[in-house]
Amino acid sequence: MRWERPAAGREPAAAALLGWLADPQAPRLCLVSGSEGCGKSQLLAWLVHHGSQSGVPAERAVHAVVSFAGQSLRGTVWSIADQLGVVARAPGELAVALGRDPRRTVIVLPDLHDEDVTGLALDLVRLPHVRLLVESRSGSPAHRVLSHADCAELDLDLAQWRDQRRFEQWRAAQPDDRTTASPATVETPLDLSDPVAVCEADPWEVTSAYDRSDDDHGGLRAAWLRAGQSLCREQPPASRSLVLLGLLGDSADPRVAPELREVAAGADWGVEWSRVRGDLTPPWPGPVTTLAVGKGSLADCLVAVGPDGTVKAVRMADAGARGRLPHNRSRPVAMAVMTDGTVLMLDEHGRVEAESGWAALPAGAGLAGLLDEGPTSAQRLLDSLEGHSSTALAHAAGDDLGIVALGDATGTVRIFGDATDSARLHEGRVNALAALSVPLDGDVTVPLIYSGGADGTVRAWSPGRAPMTAPILQRACPVVSLDATFTRNGPATVVAWGDGTVECVHWDTGGQQTFRPGPPVRAVALAADSRVLVGMDEALICLVPKTTTGDGGIA
Repeated sequence: MRWERPAAGREPAAAALLGWLADPQAPRLCLVSGSEGCGKSQLLAWLVHHGSQSGVPAERAVHAVVSFAGQSLRGTVWSIADQLGVVARAPGELAVALGRDPRRTVIVLPDLHDEDVTGLALDLVRLPHVRLLVESRSGSPAHRVLSHADCAELDLDLAQWRDQRRFEQWRAAQPDDRTTASPATVETPLDLSDPVAVCEADPWEVTSAYDRSDDDHGGLRAAWLRAGQSLCREQPPASRSLVLLGLLGDSADPRVAPELREVAAGADWGVEWSRVRGDLTPPWPGPVTTLAVGKGSLADCLVAVGPDGTVKAVRMADAGARGRLPHNRSRPVAMAVMTDGTVLMLDEHGRVEAESGWAALPAGAGLAGLLDEGPTSAQRLLDSLEGHSSTALAHAAGDDLGIVALGDATGTVRIFGDATDSARLHEGRVNALAALSVPLDGDVTVPLIYSGGADGTVRAWSPGRAPMTAPILQRACPVVSLDATFTRNGPATVVAWGDGTVECVHWDTGGQQTFRPGPPVRAVALAADSRVLVGMDEALICLVPKTTTGDGGIA
């Protein structure tokens, strides 16, 4: 690709910028400074225009640019995270997220003059694979801080960074602000307590305004700041309202939720209920790391695990407490519920355990059960799993024991129980598994495994057959969580991705929907009635899809 000459005679400065990008020994921070009107913005615009094109050489590529970086620290974090396909609510989370991915990353922050964002800039350039290009007016608070860091500075007021003749021609062609100034207009201030107004306004302006406000604005401010990264994406007001509704606490002004529901009427999903940190009626069940839909004695329940390892059952109808397991061993990182209510748990060391405290008593319980001391189905399954260290777990019912699927760090999935098999499905770790028993002719069923990996793919595999060569879903980020079930429209899968997206697919109808709540999604679960449960650090949301297509698909 041919690069055009930069404006304002800035060929020497442009050459220096490209040299900085290509030099592995150069400081990771480049500061473009100078007085107002000297051409800083034009130089960065030239680089961003060419560096963000497809096919650009890797050493010249630009990966993220935040045009309003000087207006809001929070908005700057959200914008960078969204462009780079990660989820971050604060500067520290952004640095951690970028630190996990060692690929070269170039970030451009134009027009940075206030000091608020400089701490973020200095945190990011501590990462060895991150290059940061900052525009800042000489003498501004941001310039005073960043110019004392280890940086390469291009002061565009210096003659060495311009072709004097072309610079003077450019300067002469610039309009005279004194002659082109238009009469001042008085803008109507945004009503931050009006749900309709904030959903329709520029989301970056709303973010900056909420940052400066001490008022909670009927609960809207708290919900916006929880969900912000999702709300600031390009989307219709109905989608923005749906996200706000999902993260609105029960302490909010009671007039806010109905107004949000009215705006969200055109969204693809409905919020059946949500429970947010601080909710009292019913209480928020706590942060979620793992979810599973209950069966057997846990029918109509959702089983949830928190960061402390506590296993809770909550009602599917409203997330009210049903009970908790006395589980004081290692922290579960994955779960599967068997048909009798036994909960299989994969602990942080890769071992599978079974908890039958909620399981229905089998026929013959009591004295007859005491006389028959044979192992239960769960115990027989556990015996077959001895010695295997795993990263993901799933279970599907079967004619006898059913099957257990285990994934590991090599990308291999192994099947135990009624069938045995193994296949390598991913390049890298298996992050999540789901399993179905698919009915064939008569009473015959075959297991179907859905596997989500750190390689950003979801693959389907039926043991006894070769795995499909192509993934059924794929994104440029890892799978975080995965579930599958049979619905009235046939088999369906829900996936939580590392970029914060929840994706639900009904395979027989082709219906496909996505939802981005804003915070990192830790776990998802899918009920047979197509309700989708989304677990996060500060909220648990129950979504209902809206079926509007003529063939019964999901709109």
